[in-house]
Amino acid sequence: MSETTTIQRPRGVGIGLRHAHYADFLASTPAVDWVEVHSENYFGDGGYDLHVLETIRRDLPVSLHGVGLGLGSPAPLDMVHVGKLRRLVERISPQMISEHLAWNATSSTFLNDLLPLPLTDEALDYLCPRIDALQESLRHPILLENVSAYTRFRVDQYEETAFLAELARRTGCGVLLDVNNLFVNQCNHDEDAIAAIDALPTQLVGEIHLAGHSVTDIGVIDDHGSRVTPEVWRLYEYALQRFGKCPTLIEWDTNLPPLAELVNEAEKARSVLERVDRSLLCEAFKRERT
Repeated sequence: MSETTTIQRPRGVGIGLRHAHYADFLASTPAVDWVEVHSENYFGDGGYDLHVLETIRRDLPVSLHGVGLGLGSPAPLDMVHVGKLRRLVERISPQMISEHLAWNATSSTFLNDLLPLPLTDEALDYLCPRIDALQESLRHPILLENVSAYTRFRVDQYEETAFLAELARRTGCGVLLDVNNLFVNQCNHDEDAIAAIDALPTQLVGEIHLAGHSVTDIGVIDDHGSRVTPEVWRLYEYALQRFGKCPTLIEWDTNLPPLAELVNEAEKARSVLERVDRSLLCEAFKRERT
């Protein structure tokens, strides 16, 4: 990868900036450390959404989180999309930029989803030049997020976080670790979330996501529509012990509560950040599981 701009990552706990809370944000800056936005919502050259974002970034650092690029898609990398993202990066000067380890399009069809990839050597060889091209265009390193997968492939050669670690080694990208996604996959596929965390080298994780999920008759669904569950809080504590006090996002996208409730959830994450003891928590957690 060619030389990129070093990003000074925000500290503490952020929340997603969503349209329903624009008026609250404009009235007064909430007690959070930063905000995350979905990049594609701000690709226009003007309009109210971009006005709000440019206003809020005067007081709070911004993280850009892409949901539409689909780096693993079999279609050619969408350079029009990349160009719009680059323009937004230049306009906003975000402190973090992230995408998903997923695909969402063929040569003829766009699928509005974050679909899992086969975790194979062939997929690694396919993804690396696409990640390199994106980072070179943006002149910023990116973070790649693990996803909730509702199927796994028989041809898989890697566990997901081991796959991410190899991508990071080859391209210089980092990892956005979604702890709720790890828990969802643990429930649906009998995977081990602790082992997944342990498979990531400590220096790779640049951000953590926390969210709620739904339990249904057919599986656990990552819907971002409720408070973080106790099981996910415990995994978060374990992740902090391993990776240090990473910037953390409370991700709440459906059934949006009042902003005050979202800020309260962020404050809960901040209290976990402040009390984590990196020397003791990991072993205590493992003893509880045995």
